[in-house]
Amino acid sequence: MLIDTHCHLHDPEAFPDPAAEIEAARAAGVERIVVVGVNPEDWPRAIALAEAHEEVFAIVGWHPNYTADYEASSLDLLQSLLRHPRVLALGEIGLDYHWDYAPRDVQHRALWDQLELARSLKVPVVFHAREAYRDLLDVLERFGAHEYLFHCFAGNREEAERAVRLDAYFGVDGPISYKKADELREVFRMLPKDRIVVETDSPYMSPVPHRGKPNRPAYVSLVNEALAGALGMTAEECGRLTSDNARRFFGGRLF
Repeated sequence: MLIDTHCHLHDPEAFPDPAAEIEAARAAGVERIVVVGVNPEDWPRAIALAEAHEEVFAIVGWHPNYTADYEASSLDLLQSLLRHPRVLALGEIGLDYHWDYAPRDVQHRALWDQLELARSLKVPVVFHAREAYRDLLDVLERFGAHEYLFHCFAGNREEAERAVRLDAYFGVDGPISYKKADELREVFRMLPKDRIVVETDSPYMSPVPHRGKPNRPAYVSLVNEALAGALGMTAEECGRLTSDNARRFFGGRLF
């Protein structure tokens, strides 16, 4: 059994027939799918898909690339949605310095406000970071211990070690299968094995042999196989490991 811990299956443009994708994922051994709502307009779509399909759960939060429109007043709605029985965590929140979609000071304010909300509600947090791991880790080290998951982790060894000291979890995606991703595979080999989960981030970052084409939740099986090869274990062993890790991070609510 596999769990795709991060995707955007509720995106109607990328996935006009999500039921068919869920069936394809099930055929590939994927029994649970977590969809991620990235802003207030997107949150209801993510939750609606989770309500409609028993295999699907949701995460909701202000993605940093959307925070140009961030208002602290939106936290009242976010708080109510985080109490929904099909919502597992707050996310994906964080910092993105690659794109210039939102001012950095606004990203930081939205990040801190949401961290405080997560602490008050005692819900886990899923992070997005792009070219911003150092600053994000600075914030988290200042904020203190909590349940953290770095979605699509792509940091270097030093950044990974800092995240490990926070007792964080790490999501691995299609790039683990890329020919030139030796540094990424080496980082994941040094991580605690009980802190790694698999994800697709579909429709983005398809694994080999589908690189360059739209990604699908079913392809998390290929991510799992590539991770298993990097860690020196069988795909079955890796699937059990990452699924157990996902259930632990999300507080056993995936079943």
